[in-house]
Amino acid sequence: MEILALLMLLYDTGKDQFIDFNELKLMMEKLGAPQTHLSLKEMIREVDEDFDNKISFREFLLIFRKAAAGELSQTCGLYELYQNVTEIDVDKEGVAGAKTFFQAKIEQQTASKKFEEEIKQEQEEKKKQAEEAKQRKAAFKEKSDFFHKAGQT
Repeated sequence: MEILALLMLLYDTGKDQFIDFNELKLMMEKLGAPQTHLSLKEMIREVDEDFDNKISFREFLLIFRKAAAGELSQTCGLYELYQNVTEIDVDKEGVAGAKTFFQAKIEQQTASKKFEEEIKQEQEEKKKQAEEAKQRKAAFKEKSDFFHKAGQT
């Protein structure tokens, strides 16, 4: 339960003791399980007992109770949250270990995203170079055609 309280505190950026839509979105992204807009709304709806469109700590605990009881579909975003959070044993690692685990998870996602951005940049650069080469070739062909026509007159 300590890990869940820590997780709740970590992602409750508004410090209102609730996880709202944007905080849930951020949490899922940081845990490596990004969700669609509709999926996030469905995740909240599934446990939102008081219909305030936010997840209280009690509702947050409900996610884990439902998952442990097998009441969540394995394709559900809440199940992904459960899987990511239950990777660490707080009794064994302690709260400090859990915090380290989540920080490492976040760093891993950040590094992965940075690597993806570098690949995209390289691809864009290659695309740009190919386009420039294509333009140079077209300009050369245009000049060549001009001189070829001029030589025929």
